[in-house]
Parts: sequence; structure tokens; C-alpha cells
Amino acid sequence: MTWSLIARDGDDIGLIVASKFFACGAVVPYVGPRTAVASQAFCNPIWGTEGRARLETEPAADVLADLVARDEGQAIRQAHMIDAQGNFAAHTGGDCVDWAGHLIRDDHSVAGNMLAGSKVIEATSQAFTKASGPFADRLIAAMKAGEAAGGDKRGRQAAGLTIHRGEDHPWLSLRADDHADPLGELDRLWQVAQERYVHFTLGIPTRAAFSGSPTRDHIDAAIAQAEAQRIASGRPSQSHAVET
Repeated sequence: MTWSLIARDGDDIGLIVASKFFACGAVVPYVGPRTAVASQAFCNPIWGTEGRARLETEPAADVLADLVARDEGQAIRQAHMIDAQGNFAAHTGGDCVDWAGHLIRDDHSVAGNMLAGSKVIEATSQAFTKASGPFADRLIAAMKAGEAAGGDKRGRQAAGLTIHRGEDHPWLSLRADDHADPLGELDRLWQVAQERYVHFTLGIPTRAAFSGSPTRDHIDAAIAQAEAQRIASGRPSQSHAVET
């Protein structure tokens, strides 16, 4: 199942995944402050939890080689990862269902299995490289390009997007667990996040600022400004929330 993209944008680490598999956004991504692992095909979550921690101090190639060597099921595993220094590594087991494979570029990696062909990961990579704008937009656009190239050969069901900004907790974590157009739903959720949520994150505590923002004035101002700009441009809210 599945294809995914791991990328770095400055200090931001992002992982986006899509699959004809329920809740792939819960099963595949393991992201930390400076590292990420996508564990897919016949997932081994220990590759994710152990790998994410070790990648803070060990090279990606060494961590991956050790995980492969220790796992008797490595032939049905697929994984790719980024270490704290920005180095990538990837593994596609010999028994992963065709089409299966991976690629690594300077600032991102893509891997997938049960795909329509190699064009899926190639299109995903090319679209990410060419995309502009906010990191989340680029990640979503890249995966949509992979889907347009054939995506998961079984169809569509779920997708997930996680971005960390140097903290153990995510800056953004979105999922569509069972949806007819999961990447389209991720896109909608990202649009909704920009209405209020991303401005709320301006006050969230960090390791460097334990208390976060002591007031919410600047947060409210940012939300009001975003709302005014949305209304002025004639864009309706994308939220499904019901006002009471």
C-alpha cells in the first residue's frame, strides 16, 4: 500500500502520505523535531519509533541498515527517512507488491508500493521541486501530481499530513482516514487551518518559551486580519463547522 513524501523546508520537517488503506496517516508517519520516518508496505511501527529517536544522533544510512538487518520481515517492509543532518535513506523490500520503489533528492525522498508505476513517485518528486508557496501547499500539490500519474493502483481512501517545526509536538497534523478524495480533503482542511488554527499556533509554548504567549492579543489580531482578507477576496470559508 501507499506512497509518501518526506521533505525539509528550512527547519520544517514534513511528511505526507496517501493510500487505499484506512487511516494511513496514523500508521505510516513518525516525525520528530528534526527527523522523520515513513514506515509502509507491511508496516513495522518500531522502525518508526526507534528510528525517529536514533536519527537525532545517527546517520540515516546506518539506522536503516541496522533496522533492515534485525528484521526478519524486511522483504515486505518499505521505509524512507531523514536524519537530523538532512540526510535521507530508503529501503524497498524485495517482496513489496509491484510497483514498488523509492527515490532520493537533495531535500526530499519519495517511496511507494502497490502503485500504478514508477511515474507516481517521479511525478510527486518533480511537482514538489517545481511548486512554490507555503510548505504545506507544496506537499499537497506534489501528492496530487502523484495521484494524477496513477497513485495507488487500488484506488483512494486515506491521507495524512504532518509538519514539525523543531519541537516534539507537531505544528500541523491533518488526516482524512476514510474519504472518496482524501488528498482533496487534506487540501480543504489546510484551507480551514489557515482561517484560525495557524494563527493560534503563534502562542503555543515551545522548549525555548515554556509559557508561550502570555496574551492572545496578537493571535486575535492575526485571525481578524486573515478573516478580513478572506472576505475581501470573496472566498467563502471552507469549514464544515456549524455556528450556534
